[in-house]
Amino acid sequence: MSKSLIPKLEAIKQRYNEVADLIIQPDVISDQKKYSSLNKEYSDLGKIVHVYNQYKNALDNIAESDEIIADGSDRDLVDMAKEEKLEAQAKLPGLEEELKVLLIPKDPADDKNVIVELRAGTGGDEAAIFVEDVYRAYSMFFKTKGWKHEITDSNEAAKGYKELILKVEGEGVYGIMKFESGVHRVQRVPETESQGRVHTSAITVAVLPEAEEIDLN
Repeated sequence: MSKSLIPKLEAIKQRYNEVADLIIQPDVISDQKKYSSLNKEYSDLGKIVHVYNQYKNALDNIAESDEIIADGSDRDLVDMAKEEKLEAQAKLPGLEEELKVLLIPKDPADDKNVIVELRAGTGGDEAAIFVEDVYRAYSMFFKTKGWKHEITDSNEAAKGYKELILKVEGEGVYGIMKFESGVHRVQRVPETESQGRVHTSAITVAVLPEAEEIDLN
């Protein structure tokens, strides 16, 4: 990792500690908007600080191991220090990459909840079935992420859905789901095919960040 990033990470850690003190202040707790904003900042910074602490611990373990190895007075301790150094060195590349990803500026919309619209395209009845298949896959994925979802509107076909609209709520939903937007295509022998021919069906997926409420005077 570039040494120039260390001061930046130290500044983030300092801000993290400052926010930790702020969010327990009575005047902040009484201001719901400010409290919510600081709580969000505390959560985001905490992810970086957690990995940075692991990274610093690995560097400290390497430094301590080097001291023991350089001393060389106790052979057993030296052997243990060499093993610990190798373990710490093995962790560094992964932690460095994780920190680089966490330091990438985020789209402010990434943490918003989303509206997901699934619509059958080419393929007739098979496309409607594909909409249902994709919905089931998404619903299982939402469950693994701890997100909540509900169907807000639907247009059913004989099998599956011609259209399905979902509201999805959770942490970082739009940041992940926005990449699902576009045309999804499947080539397979559908349930509706009696002669075993392969059909191509397509659906469109639109992912929209949920609009925030705006107070107007």
